[in-house]
Amino acid sequence: MKVVTMGVHVLDVLVRPVEAIPEGQGATLVDDIRMTAAGTAAGTALTLAKLGARVRTAGAIGTDPTGDLLVQLLDKAGIDTGLLVRRIDTSTSASVLPIRPNGDRPSLHLLGANITYGLDDVPWDAVAEATHLHLGGPELIGADVAARILAHAKEHDVVTSVDLLAPGELGTFDQIEPLLPYVDYLLPNDDQVLGFSGEDDLVTGAKKLVAAGAGLVAVTRGGEGALLVTAEGTENVPAFEIDVVDTTGCGDAFSAGFLRGISLDRTPREAAILGSAAAALVAQGLGSDHGDFDLAEADEFSMTAKVRM
Repeated sequence: MKVVTMGVHVLDVLVRPVEAIPEGQGATLVDDIRMTAAGTAAGTALTLAKLGARVRTAGAIGTDPTGDLLVQLLDKAGIDTGLLVRRIDTSTSASVLPIRPNGDRPSLHLLGANITYGLDDVPWDAVAEATHLHLGGPELIGADVAARILAHAKEHDVVTSVDLLAPGELGTFDQIEPLLPYVDYLLPNDDQVLGFSGEDDLVTGAKKLVAAGAGLVAVTRGGEGALLVTAEGTENVPAFEIDVVDTTGCGDAFSAGFLRGISLDRTPREAAILGSAAAALVAQGLGSDHGDFDLAEADEFSMTAKVRM
């Protein structure tokens, strides 16, 4: 699997546990503060690399120290960062995530350079040479730009996948409709399916995305598992029973596991099980890069861990 992960790159600063922000100049002690690479491109790249894929990542970051650290973290994970473009006049995207005791993660977010990525930045040859292209956060670069990139991949027989970034309440169908005919695997969460489709029912919303061109929609539903929707029907895949520490990066980990499974010629259900296993392993620690596991260990977890009923 030679994959290009393209799109959103973020440096996350995670603080745990945070029950409330101190008032005024107050202070409180916490158990852990970490900085990790994250985002729908960089976060997915981290888990893909763990699962044995050869990963190159593409997107826009700044020339600031935040960008330097983000590159170092990705390099350390074995990811080729040579396709990243660096902006002199724009900051690297970053988030501060105060993690609640139950694993919830409100966010303080800086958009930064992610929204500046355009057609002139795309490594067209690298995309054509890949076996897979994963585009994360197409709504930030615009549907027409995303469609051009995905169409180029399809012209070169590259398997394409897309994950969304915006919460469903900010989504509209026209933000993604032009690119859907070029998407083999769409990997949103349940809130995004409802918001971007404009439907009130999850299955109806996912089927609308399939009817618009997406080959398969794999919907993540947190602790409820995943829903697979194609033109032929739907299938539910349960989540695993774990003690959740932090849900940051779980959607990206699912995407990575699912895509790695597809690259190994597994069925969509088998791929979704690997995705759920990867997400469960990440959720047991702090940050998108949590867990020192590989493909064999993720498969072993999926065969031995308890499934949520």
